[in-house]
Amino acid sequence: MSKVQRHKVLFFVEGFTDIRFVVGLSEIADLTLCVPASTFASSGLDQRVRASGARVTVVEIPGSRLAFQARSLAWLWSHIAEFDVVVSQEVLRGSVNATLAGALRGVPVVTYMGIAPVEYFRCRRERGRIGPVQAAVGEAAIRAMMTVNGRLATACLAMGPYLRDIAANYCTRSMVGLYYGVDTSYFRPADRDERRQLRVRRDLPLDKFLIFLSSRISHEKDPETVLRATAIARARGLDAVVLNLGGGYREFIELGRTLGLPSPDEWVLGRPAAHPMTEVADYFRAADTMALASLAEGAAYSTLEALSCATPVVATNIGGMAVQLAGVAQLTPRQDPQAMADAFLWIAANPDAAREQAMRGRDLILREWSREKAFGDLAELIDELARARVDARSAGNAVTDRG
Repeated sequence: MSKVQRHKVLFFVEGFTDIRFVVGLSEIADLTLCVPASTFASSGLDQRVRASGARVTVVEIPGSRLAFQARSLAWLWSHIAEFDVVVSQEVLRGSVNATLAGALRGVPVVTYMGIAPVEYFRCRRERGRIGPVQAAVGEAAIRAMMTVNGRLATACLAMGPYLRDIAANYCTRSMVGLYYGVDTSYFRPADRDERRQLRVRRDLPLDKFLIFLSSRISHEKDPETVLRATAIARARGLDAVVLNLGGGYREFIELGRTLGLPSPDEWVLGRPAAHPMTEVADYFRAADTMALASLAEGAAYSTLEALSCATPVVATNIGGMAVQLAGVAQLTPRQDPQAMADAFLWIAANPDAAREQAMRGRDLILREWSREKAFGDLAELIDELARARVDARSAGNAVTDRG
């Protein structure tokens, strides 16, 4: 990471966030984390922060969504000037408070965009979870919040070039930000013997073609296509199982039954989420392939983590995955289980070629997506904005003195 001055940084979070970003921020800044008290506890982030040993001051704001919105705005108005820079997660409701308070109090605010908000929201309508009126009102509200945050924020960091181009429609200073990056020393390749040892350690089947789906089960994801593709590949002779880790793993297992696939209890596996800094890499490294099907996608970090392990990736050819994975993964059309099954079968029949393709992906990760680059770039931006704030205040004081 670049050797720049440490500054006082507030990380403002309206919902959930990843412990890896919190730990990384604490390494480059004197960090205060402002979070909703309810999600801080329910997500397990409170325990992970304590276990990490990171030097972080935590401010928990109680209340429901509306109460958090009002109380957090009041807290920001009173305390934001104590910080050199604010980093605010995402570009919607929570960030409105941060960017408004920052603009009025003269504190630079950087929003962090990790999803494509409009595309993700539209998936709710596609799945029939909302009606046409709610869809229209919701999308208008999302665009309005993105517009306000884009105009008030000092800069917007978006995960990858695809999201950067979306963010640029709202914020004039939009740049690629790598969030927590990929820890390439943790997500690293395993040879055949080590993969077998990892399967023993994690109680995974030793003699099956293991497809790893490391993704939450939410409205923008498409686990149905992965399940159907696996069923097709099995019908064509591939002895495959598919494993999901995440809070919705029970829903994933039940989905295999709901879709009416043959004998899903024999090959649809699910487990609770693994710790991202101590456990999850074992599953990427042990798998024969990592699969991710989506209806909409921003950065798809799980595919990058798989490639860092030189594990072949099969993914939907949309959004950030289409931009970032071209040439280093097997990309298949949206909602096309037959094409995804063909990709699984190609990897099984050509393991050396598939591994070689994934190794090119690891080279890409080392060059463009590493943890060191992610926090090094962020530290430089924070330093630049903090120094610009000091210079602006000094110039303002000089004008006042002359007056």
